[in-house]
Amino acid sequence: MFEEASEVFDNMFKSSFPLTFIVFIPAVLILVSPLPAEAAHEFTVYRMQQYDLQGQPYGTRNAILNTEARTVEAEVLSRRCVIMRLADFSYDKYQKALRQSAGAVVIILPKNMSTMPQDIVQQFMELEPEMLATETIVPVYFAMEDDELISIYTQTLTSSSSQGSSSAAEVLLHTATANGFQMVTSGSQSKAISDWAITSLEGRLAGVGGEDLPTIVLVAHYDSFGVAPWLSYGADSNGSGVSMLLELARLFSRLYTYKRTHAGYNLLFFVSGGGKFNYQGTKRWLEDNLDHTDSSLLQDNVAFVLCLDTLGNGDSLHLHVSKPPKEGTPQHALLKELETVVAGQYPEVKFSMVHKKINLADDTLAWEHERFGIRRLPAFTLSHLPSHRLAQRSSIMDVRSVSPSSRHGAGEPPAGPHVDLKKLSRNTKVVAEALARVIYNLTEKGAPGDLQIFTEQMQVQEEQLSSVVDWLTAQPRAAQLVDKDSSVVSTLEYHLGRYLKDVKRHYVKADKRDPEFVFYDQLKQTMNAYRVKPAIFDLLLALCIAAYLGVMYLAIQNFGILYSVIRRITQPKTKTH
Repeated sequence: MFEEASEVFDNMFKSSFPLTFIVFIPAVLILVSPLPAEAAHEFTVYRMQQYDLQGQPYGTRNAILNTEARTVEAEVLSRRCVIMRLADFSYDKYQKALRQSAGAVVIILPKNMSTMPQDIVQQFMELEPEMLATETIVPVYFAMEDDELISIYTQTLTSSSSQGSSSAAEVLLHTATANGFQMVTSGSQSKAISDWAITSLEGRLAGVGGEDLPTIVLVAHYDSFGVAPWLSYGADSNGSGVSMLLELARLFSRLYTYKRTHAGYNLLFFVSGGGKFNYQGTKRWLEDNLDHTDSSLLQDNVAFVLCLDTLGNGDSLHLHVSKPPKEGTPQHALLKELETVVAGQYPEVKFSMVHKKINLADDTLAWEHERFGIRRLPAFTLSHLPSHRLAQRSSIMDVRSVSPSSRHGAGEPPAGPHVDLKKLSRNTKVVAEALARVIYNLTEKGAPGDLQIFTEQMQVQEEQLSSVVDWLTAQPRAAQLVDKDSSVVSTLEYHLGRYLKDVKRHYVKADKRDPEFVFYDQLKQTMNAYRVKPAIFDLLLALCIAAYLGVMYLAIQNFGILYSVIRRITQPKTKTH
């Protein structure tokens, strides 16, 4: 009976090759059925800046990711998602990923920047402008670390590092058995945002004593900037400047309430938008007031324009000018009064004037006062920074405050820029006292340099400054995120309305034919890390399947011989006598 079955199977499989697969396909399917991909972690990522300015593209131009994760230690990074930690980040490693046409770069940031050494934070701040200097096709993301993300990084690092092992067999075995991660973003490709409006605000305190009164203009831009818009909180630059402007509005509104202290100067307050994009809000405001109207305070008698920028720290104050003021002018009077107040009341502060001519050949202006200087209005910028090139003006490290890390020695400053409320309050007092001395002409009246006007009920309120800075830094204020309906704009409008008259909004939209600025969406996305086997695992599995099918095919084609061998082996031997 077995011999007959053998012949039947032998003839059936030899005469019908496809029947071989029909019989054995269930076994193959069971063997090769893939395991479902497991979502190891879902987390939020913040994409690097993408914008056009003056027709020049900046930042990353891509927003789609679906590729396998690697760390920079891997030999091959092409079409891979390169994961880095801030502690290990360097510009050379970043450039290596770009040169090898990586599929994406994900930089993991610590939740608490105070855990990072000062040199690492400073190095990253200096690299942010380099990363944005030119456009890149590779999508670049930032993510805040958590336990799951660190675990993914650690496993990926182990897998990537094993590729440098001395034994090819070890590399093959480890690669085939290790777990990999497929990084996938949920968003679509980025596209230009049409009809985006940048909002600016103005308010005024009218002087008394005549029609052609001189006007003092106080300006601060409210938007923030950094390598990633959703991580740009701009505490010192320029949350400190906005909080100082609002406090000055409060103080002088009280002085202008009383007839005895109502001065013969108009005070015009301007909170500008688009400051980090070549001061677009200020540019349009000047055009509206100087070119498109017959009556404006900016057309009549401007004493000077004082721009407030990055004033929340440091023990120095620098008055940046494009043209040194001439003696006898209101601009020169402000310079001298600042020197007087600092010398008489705050000798620990180092005050200086920094002269830099406007370079119209540059793509962007250095300071906001240069916008006014181009229109021949006398203007300054006051800052604790000696140069516009310093990295903390445009960094995601510019946050409200950080506590010193245990890694820092006693008395060492915390990592990264931050706002010191004591110094912000002191700087506000310096500006307020100097302005008051100019407005009330106190020096010519013989008032001593140490005379303090803002004391007791009129003193600078540190709690007020603190609450404004806390509110401003509670949300990112990148220009791409603050539209005309934003709570940032409405709250600023409310605060200005408490102290000033004729509070107005001003909007600027990019020209559709020749836009000066273009913003893009998809700046915040959800990324999924799926636990998968690497591609080499699929290759080895395919080889095993092919070998299995080959062996089965040979066994079927030679079923008669195989049956005879098995029968001979299993047949009991007969004893011979």
